[in-house]
Amino acid sequence: MTDYNPFSRREEYSSRAITAHRVLTPITYLIFLITAAYYTFNSPPDGKHHLPGHSIWGQNEATPFAQNSVITSIYWIVLLVLQLVYAWALYSKDTVYLNAAANVGSHYIASNLLLFGFVHLWTRGHIWLSEFLIILNFINLSIAYFRHSAAPRLIHIGTVAGPLAWNFVALYWVGARGVHTNHLAARVVANVFIWGILAYGTFFLAAFKDYYIGYALSVLSFSTGVGQFLTKIPILQLQWIFAFAIGGLLFVLSSAVAFPEILGKNRTGGGEIVSEDRERAPLLADE
Repeated sequence: MTDYNPFSRREEYSSRAITAHRVLTPITYLIFLITAAYYTFNSPPDGKHHLPGHSIWGQNEATPFAQNSVITSIYWIVLLVLQLVYAWALYSKDTVYLNAAANVGSHYIASNLLLFGFVHLWTRGHIWLSEFLIILNFINLSIAYFRHSAAPRLIHIGTVAGPLAWNFVALYWVGARGVHTNHLAARVVANVFIWGILAYGTFFLAAFKDYYIGYALSVLSFSTGVGQFLTKIPILQLQWIFAFAIGGLLFVLSSAVAFPEILGKNRTGGGEIVSEDRERAPLLADE
């Protein structure tokens, strides 16, 4: 059955399967990259209700989870560059890299296609359909994380941890845009829900010692904080304060986990990052 399941984990892949990954990976990478780049600076003419659409950041209206376009754009540029490492790994003669890339390959390809659809729906004003695709991709990347947790570090960051962190924050970002209200009740709910970012990041730090996803969520929290500060009257809002606090806490907690691991000091517990700071070493212990 696993031979027909593209998302199953395998110890080795046929040349046909590897070829399929080598073909589909650059195609879906370019489809998403070109679409995202175009709609970052342009708006579609055919939006919802036959009205012109908006650019990606044109839809980033003043909500309790509005992000800063510069910080989040830089975040994605870094991810897209790291994803080239994954593409390179598909041609590696090193079986550790090759099998790791092939294992996450179907999830990565699915993620690119879902994000491609998200950009088109988001810029055309179909907010709740956009949220649906973000939910699907969050499930897809969560499965990739827990099923293929032993990927080499750079593959893990670019194709799993980084996109998963963004997808989690995007659940709030897109959902808040869909609700589209700034009444007191909505702000109170947002003030509570934003702490879910801290809880989510702390889970990965405690359970897996994955400081990569901790740092990623820290950056995105700061992006949310800057976005709130620049779109709201700061003295009347708490959201930007909470976002900066969460970003700072995640940075400190991630650093507390990262430095002992980088220095090679193993910690007890399941799923820890390997102590050797080797580029080809698996990110998480395979228990």
